[in-house]
Order: sequence, then C-alpha cells, then structure tokens
Amino acid sequence: MTLSKMDDYPLHQVAEVIRHVETSDRNFYDRYYFNCHNATADAPFVVIGLGVYPNLGVVDCFAAVRYRDDQVVFRGSRALGADRSDTSVGPFKIEVIEGLEKLRVTLEPSDDYDVSFDITWDADIPAVLEPRHFYRQIERVTFDTQRFAQTGWWSGEITVDGDRFEVDPKSWRGSRDRSWGVRPIGEPEPAGRRATISGTFYWNYVVMQFEDSSIVMIIQEDQQGRRVMDDVTRVWKDDRDNEWLGHVTHDVSFISGTRDVSAAKLTFTRPTGEQVVADVEIIQPHFFGFGSGYGLEQDWRHGMWQGDLVTGGLRYKVDELDKMLKLFCPTEYLAKFTLHENGETKIGYGLFEFGAIGPHDQYGFKEFIDVAP
Repeated sequence: MTLSKMDDYPLHQVAEVIRHVETSDRNFYDRYYFNCHNATADAPFVVIGLGVYPNLGVVDCFAAVRYRDDQVVFRGSRALGADRSDTSVGPFKIEVIEGLEKLRVTLEPSDDYDVSFDITWDADIPAVLEPRHFYRQIERVTFDTQRFAQTGWWSGEITVDGDRFEVDPKSWRGSRDRSWGVRPIGEPEPAGRRATISGTFYWNYVVMQFEDSSIVMIIQEDQQGRRVMDDVTRVWKDDRDNEWLGHVTHDVSFISGTRDVSAAKLTFTRPTGEQVVADVEIIQPHFFGFGSGYGLEQDWRHGMWQGDLVTGGLRYKVDELDKMLKLFCPTEYLAKFTLHENGETKIGYGLFEFGAIGPHDQYGFKEFIDVAP
C-alpha cells in the first residue's frame, strides 16, 4: 500500500504516487535544517535536522546542542511509512503551521538524552531560493539539489542538562533551510573508478541576519579556487527586490595546528566595482558533524537503516573531539558580522558554516591532513 493522504491533493509532479520520487537514485533525500541561538556563547547553540530518504525507506533526525564545553546530541531513525507528510521520529516532530512562515519543532524529554525543546519558528524575511547545486564526478551525478533559505525568530523553551531557557523572540534567532535532490547518503557505496579521485570540497555557507535584511552566501570551490557554487543575495524585510551583491572573495584566518576558523573577511564586489565588506567574528564553534549523521561515524549516517525505530543520546567534550575527524566535516560557527557599505556600518549575527576539506591552494593546504601553521 503506497497511497497516502497527500495523494488526495493535486500535488503530483510525475506519474507516481506522492511517496515515490521521479528518480530511483538511492541518494535522493528531502531535508529540514534549523539553527537556534541568542547570539551569545552563554546559552545553547542548537542545530536541528530531519531527513526523508524515499528510496532507502528511512526517516531520521538529530538535535545537536553546543552548551558550554559539551556537545549534547539526540538522534533518531525509523522506517519510512506510506505517509511522507509524517515528519516525526519517536519523540521528535516538525510541524508546518504555515508554509514558509511558521513551523514548530519539538523534542519530548527522556532519561535517554539530555536535551528537550518546544520551539516555534517565525520567519522575518521571505524564503530565498538558492542556485541549483549540480556536480558530476566522472559520469556519476553526486550532487543535484535545490534549496531555499530563510532567517527568523524563535519562541518557546529549551532544556539542556536540566537547565531551562525561555526562548524569547526578542533575542533568540536563527536560520533554516529546506533542501531536496541527490547527494551522498546512507551506507557507503563501492567507489569504483571514483576511488582514484581525491577531490577538494571547500565550502562556505553564510547566513547573516540584520535588523533590516538578511544576506545568504554560498561558495563551493575546488583546490585551485574554481567555483562550483558562487552566490550572495540580500533579502530585504520591506518590499524591495532581492539584491545580488556581486562576486565574493574570502580571507579566512585559522587557529594554528587546525583548520578551525578564528576570523574571516568576506568582500562582495558589484559589477560597478563598488564593494561591500563583512568582517566575521567567531562567537562559538559547533562541530555538528559528530553524532548527527554527516558521515563521521560509519555506524550512523543520514539515511542508513537502523531499524523500525531507534532513538538515543550522545555526549562529547568539545576539547576532546577527534582532531583528524574534524578535518572531514564542515563546522557551524555562531558569528557576529560587521557589514561595511557606503561609509556605514551594520551589526548582525548568524551562521558561518565552513569546511576546507582536502587540498586548497589559497590557504596552503597541500594534503588532506595539512593544518594551519
């Protein structure tokens, strides 16, 4: 039985029931991502995700919280039923109250993990559709995805390690995205000829939230700096049209002995030659790849079959995380942004997601395990 309630709505895109996507590629996914913070290192920095993997028959989720010197993780996985609109995994649930405007995310408390929350997201800008992400490695399409991004405010409550935080929309904010398409997921596949290729994945995804607007930037480069993705868009909170801020250059500073970011400068150059500069001050790193399914642990990857329903918790000491594994996954940095434009300065906060995985000429990384001097 593959029919679901959604099949009674005129939403079909292909000659299949809603449960089935157009491609049979095992790597098709459909995912929510959220972050939640109050722009300080004193309160929890929460990163949340839920993914549906129709061709693997799996739904999974995570909530990874950086709180003081700990990273506290909840994660869950279950079998995908006929109804893809069921966005729950055991005690975890996402509810779309009003599409592109308001969503509620909940995690019920349990003795099996040390975090719970009931928080509601209200958008403060229209969702912005990002450029299509397409990448082919030899003949195999490894990325073919679409995504939109959005900033907003949170309300509700979060409890971590028994400490309860009232989430006031006057101070708690964040960004979210929705993405879907094809990207590597699940159990590792035989690489075949692709095993002979050591590709660089330089990634910088930035969402800045200001009083009057938000800026969404996405960069992916190869070793030489050639761009696979290159876009920066400002979305105004009033009726002004979205604004392309031009070509992006980056100057990233690293903590010695690592590839962890200590500061950065982003320069956006419009076709007129006018420049907008964003200075990036790191407030707190969140190594969200640990425990959440992004491939660092081989026994728990996004889309991997875990059983009909499996949930549980993990805990890490941030200063004890495996330094080698950190080199192979982007990091979510809570950041302060100082924007310089036309002689004026604006202060904003948000996400600086960064990963320099593999060799990269600009920063002198010749091998995968090279670190900053």
